[in-house]
Amino acid sequence: MNSTLEFLVRHGYVLLLGWVFVEQIGLPVPSVPLLLAAGALAGAGRMNIVAALLVTMFAAICADSFWYQLGRIKGIAILQLLCKISLEPDSCVRRTEGVFSRQGSRSLIFAKFLPGVGAVAPPLAGVFHMRMARFMMFDLMGTLLWAGTFLGAGFVFSGQIEQITAHLAYFGRHLGIVLFTAFALYIAYKFIARQRFLRQLRIARISVSELKEKIDAGEEIVIVDLRHSMDFEVDPQTIPGAFRMDAAELEEKNDRLPRDRDVVLYCT
Repeated sequence: MNSTLEFLVRHGYVLLLGWVFVEQIGLPVPSVPLLLAAGALAGAGRMNIVAALLVTMFAAICADSFWYQLGRIKGIAILQLLCKISLEPDSCVRRTEGVFSRQGSRSLIFAKFLPGVGAVAPPLAGVFHMRMARFMMFDLMGTLLWAGTFLGAGFVFSGQIEQITAHLAYFGRHLGIVLFTAFALYIAYKFIARQRFLRQLRIARISVSELKEKIDAGEEIVIVDLRHSMDFEVDPQTIPGAFRMDAAELEEKNDRLPRDRDVVLYCT
């Protein structure tokens, strides 16, 4: 057995516990390869598949419960925090809100399989005050499905996975450099794209005080509340005179926006 799998054997369940917890708490350290490796070790008789599953579920549930409680305590502010640390903050939060509005509690069952959604779903459940018992039930189901899928895949294909890791070890340091470079370039691309977007946004931005001055001066301004319906449910207050429209409808129903007046859009 190659050194990669031997490392996992030596450190065993503690490594699995810590790695999964760190990933589920929000750091970009994917645990799927580790779950596949743990499943492969179980298939080779070097780990216990049930123990690996329980350890993985415990780590994920602890992290999810932490985010859920933060969502309940901090409310919408926790989503604003996720917006700051996410590579695709606006799309990931809005995508998760869309999934929640369509599927409700059931979205927790498959959230971990969707990039970006798994990190936002637990705090979002807390923000909208989903009952703790209901959250735990669906989160347990989702975690069991997620962990069982990858551990089971590693168990079934244990021979093939060991061969793959052996080939990866053969390429060694060069493969690691390539993967690290590709990841760094991806991060740089997302950062540059986001900064460019924010610069464009600042050009057309209006401050709260400036908007109030225009309203007090009697200027005819159209104000559009683009918040998602779930955000509005948590905080129903809106700017006087504003009308609500979903961001997805902005292009489809832009005939509702007048062409002879300034239009001010705002969201969370």
